[in-house]
Amino acid sequence: MNYVRIVLATLASTVVYFILGGLFFAGGPLKREFEKFPAVYRTPDTMKGVLPYGIAGMILSMLALSILFALLRPAESALMQGLHFGVLVGAFAVGSFVLHNYVNLNIGLRLTMGQALAYLIQWVVVGVVIAWVYKPV
Repeated sequence: MNYVRIVLATLASTVVYFILGGLFFAGGPLKREFEKFPAVYRTPDTMKGVLPYGIAGMILSMLALSILFALLRPAESALMQGLHFGVLVGAFAVGSFVLHNYVNLNIGLRLTMGQALAYLIQWVVVGVVIAWVYKPV
């Protein structure tokens, strides 16, 4: 394992994750869907107080994913390996987070489907970024 590349992949993927999250959830059409459930989700103003925990959590998550990626056997190009890795992580996130939350939280199907699509795209891109940084072409 290349520890410098793991750290770089962790940082790059964290930045990309938050950029895409901002586009999909804070500035896109899903923002209005979240606003329909004020008893479930924090407002943007109240999120500011807990944002450092979210950032720390995502850095930890990206570190774990970067290490997992580094443990994979290189069987194909970095791009294809990143795509496959991202799809698998996205499928895990949709099943364990998005659909699970649909069952546990009082939210609508439209928000759930929007989250599923957004997270799948977000994780595929993150997988490619991790691969691109960890295994430069």
